[in-house]
Amino acid sequence: MKLFRMFGRSIRDAFKSVIRNFSLSIASISCISITLIVVAFSLIASSNVNNFTTLIEKDVTVVVFLNRDITEEGLKTFENELSKIDNIASSEYKSKEQSKNEMMKESDLFASTMGEWSEEENPLKDSYLIKVKDIEKIKTTAASIKDLENVEVVDYGEGMVEKLISAFSLIEKLSIVLVLILILVTVFLIINTIKLTIFSRKREISIMRLVGASNFSIKTPFVIEGMIIGALGSIVPIIVVIYGYLAIYNHFEGQLFSPLIKLIKPTPFIYQTAFVVLIIGIIVGMMGSARAVRKYLKV
Repeated sequence: MKLFRMFGRSIRDAFKSVIRNFSLSIASISCISITLIVVAFSLIASSNVNNFTTLIEKDVTVVVFLNRDITEEGLKTFENELSKIDNIASSEYKSKEQSKNEMMKESDLFASTMGEWSEEENPLKDSYLIKVKDIEKIKTTAASIKDLENVEVVDYGEGMVEKLISAFSLIEKLSIVLVLILILVTVFLIINTIKLTIFSRKREISIMRLVGASNFSIKTPFVIEGMIIGALGSIVPIIVVIYGYLAIYNHFEGQLFSPLIKLIKPTPFIYQTAFVVLIIGIIVGMMGSARAVRKYLKV
């Protein structure tokens, strides 16, 4: 019961301190807000880059064209050898007749031209559409398929796919590093801002220590104060995240440059990101306050 009373008193004192030191509190809240806006957009960028990479991995298909004169026995041999390659996630056989019919549906010109082809006149080739498990091993996998018997051409957009994956991977890592750096900067700003508040109340803290207040009871109001400042500082970033991402998503119609690069759907992504921003703000505020008390007042 005593502990609850102490926490209740600490929360009351923390709110009073925020109001009493309004100008310093506004400075802290502003610092947190500005930094958390950048942190939020870095989180959004990192999540979307990860989404782009996942979509590319799912969408990339290795197309294998077989020799025109391949036999049924040759097809069975190819399928058996293909199943022995570790990185194959799935494979789909497409006959030259299927390819012809699909192309005829896409264009009236194709339909009028290809409709006259007999099975013997069809110049297209039987093919396999192959998905891989690990996109980073796609080049090695394609080379292994190319070495199989009755394979004429293997195509998966060589060069472009590797460059896209590499670029997205680099951007994702840089985004994570940027988020961590910004969080550290926010902690530093909070420490220095709250340090001014603590020094302005040094006499008050000295009296508390003289009357026998424990270190814990002295530190707790400051930690709660930091938590309140962190929560208040996250309000503007949360609003910016929700409405800003919705505006970006609607403006670009859910994709960047091509249907392959799709943005994450706003719901529930923006609310999850907003919650993360709130938690970061609260934790950073508490850490900043706790560190300022411990380091500068030696409480």
